[in-house]
Amino acid sequence: MGFTIYPAIDMRGGKCVRLLQGDYAKETVYGDSPFAMAKQFAADGAEWIHMVDLDGAKNGKRVNDQYVIQAARDLQANVQIGGGIRTEADIAHYLENGISRVIIGSIAVSNPDFATEMIKKYREQIAVGIDAKDGFVATHGWVTTSEVSAIELGKRFADAGAETFIFTDIATDGTLSGPNLQAVKQMAEETGKSVIASGGVSTLDDLNQLKAYEKSGITGAIVGKALYEKRFTLAEALREVKA
Repeated sequence: MGFTIYPAIDMRGGKCVRLLQGDYAKETVYGDSPFAMAKQFAADGAEWIHMVDLDGAKNGKRVNDQYVIQAARDLQANVQIGGGIRTEADIAHYLENGISRVIIGSIAVSNPDFATEMIKKYREQIAVGIDAKDGFVATHGWVTTSEVSAIELGKRFADAGAETFIFTDIATDGTLSGPNLQAVKQMAEETGKSVIASGGVSTLDDLNQLKAYEKSGITGAIVGKALYEKRFTLAEALREVKA
């Protein structure tokens, strides 16, 4: 599959937004239509689009799912979705409507037995999202920090059969300060699985640094604010990692 760029669309109130370090009070609106943004990313060559229902993550239920389903149905790109996924009905709802991969996050901490069951049932269609703050897992839209070690959680679900992890370092998310390379690399090495890095990417060099560890298990990067702030284009990023 190679190293994959996942342009990110974070949805809140039906708009495309970015939060600084997950803080709902520090929101920037970048577009009025999540679908229009997804369509643009697909036109620019995205093979995957990463969508997050921020309202869903905070409220514990699906809120912006209509935009996700529209993107999956109408565009050539694969779509992965996280945020507000708490039940098997949520997972089935997305998979039955053409979404390629569903990300479980908070539920992996609050109900690990359920998460394990879903991983065993849906296999590669499930990704485990691990959002870490100082090495510990943050949940419920990053409002709560648990006492669960990010690495330990990763190892537990790797043993359960999870093949893909999305690792976010909250300290770097939305800051354009560069990814936490060591933390991402450690997650990949400790789990022995595919890890997608999320948070902090601001330059094409950041992507190259992550791609250098592709053999160690870092298989992709989620890119959000850098694209919206026009640090580089999606086309440039795709060319860079294919070079």
